[in-house]
Amino acid sequence: MTWRVGAVVTVLAAALVTAGVAGPAAAATSYPSWGDVQAAKANAAATQSQVDRINGLLDGLQAASNAAADLAVKRAGEYGLAELSLQKATAKAADLRTRADAAKAEAATLRAQSGRLAEQLGRAGGSDYSLRLLLTSDDSQSADTLLYQLGAVAKLGADSSKLFAAADEQKNLADSLSAQAASAQRVRDQLAAKAKTALDSAKAAEVAAEAELASQQEHATTLYAQLASLKNTAASVEQAYAQGVAKAAADAQASNGGGGAGAGWVSAPTGMTVNPAAAQAYASSQLPAYGWGSDQMSCLVRLWNKESGWRANAVNPSSDAYGIAQALPPSKMSSAGPDWLTNADTQINWGLTYIEGRYGSPCGAWAHEVSHNWY
Repeated sequence: MTWRVGAVVTVLAAALVTAGVAGPAAAATSYPSWGDVQAAKANAAATQSQVDRINGLLDGLQAASNAAADLAVKRAGEYGLAELSLQKATAKAADLRTRADAAKAEAATLRAQSGRLAEQLGRAGGSDYSLRLLLTSDDSQSADTLLYQLGAVAKLGADSSKLFAAADEQKNLADSLSAQAASAQRVRDQLAAKAKTALDSAKAAEVAAEAELASQQEHATTLYAQLASLKNTAASVEQAYAQGVAKAAADAQASNGGGGAGAGWVSAPTGMTVNPAAAQAYASSQLPAYGWGSDQMSCLVRLWNKESGWRANAVNPSSDAYGIAQALPPSKMSSAGPDWLTNADTQINWGLTYIEGRYGSPCGAWAHEVSHNWY
């Protein structure tokens, strides 16, 4: 399940507070000892009371673990959104700076061209041509030549003026773009700080989720064994029964439990390798187990392409839906396995079971997605 970046064990207490999640259940909960269990077996009433207590503790462990994991997904989505905003702001600031530099360079080129024309105009002596034209003889050829030369000088002056004006316009544009680039850079720096804060919060929430899961796994093993002793069953039977009840409850949750609108997801900062192609290959291999033919795969590909791009770390920041199947709330996938946060196969197993129970097939789910924009 780890999303950890670097060592975090030493900051666990601070991380739990930062993430807004209570510490591991073990820190505040009293668990029954084996002596309590043996004493309770002395009479039926005490046995039932201890059974109820253990079931309550198991429910509490699962609830705490789910709540911490859901919060971790939420914080990851907040970070993903902050990072996306930062990337856009960075690109905008860079583009403005590039355009400002280009405008500045263009202004310098135009100004240089204008200067060269002005220099040529000075050497040509435009006023001399005008005077010579007034004093010339009636020689029409000489007059035509002087008129042509005067026109050329006039055009030279006009071109120089146009270039100077264009250079001035480019300079003003460069100044404006430079100011915009500086402003965009300040926004970018603010967003960078926000993204850093969001990432720290996401890491802290991940640590809290991991701690809750560890607590659940540590204590659940003993509690299931104690429950089995009280009920004269096997611990594996009790655990399988509890998992079945949890799965049924998860499948009966919110009607929009499979996914949200499907657009606008971001990537959570997980440490896992995200491989959409491998995820699709695994999903295809599981279709026969549900009695579906290969024709259903095209519908499933379109469905989860829209929902998540087949990315196991996809988070919808607006709804907190998570994973390849975009489960909502994310912790519903715990019914398929405790590693749902980072295991694409576990997410797919949950998603296929959800589709089977609610729509009958991937094509049924895709039809609903097309008509309602969720499934």
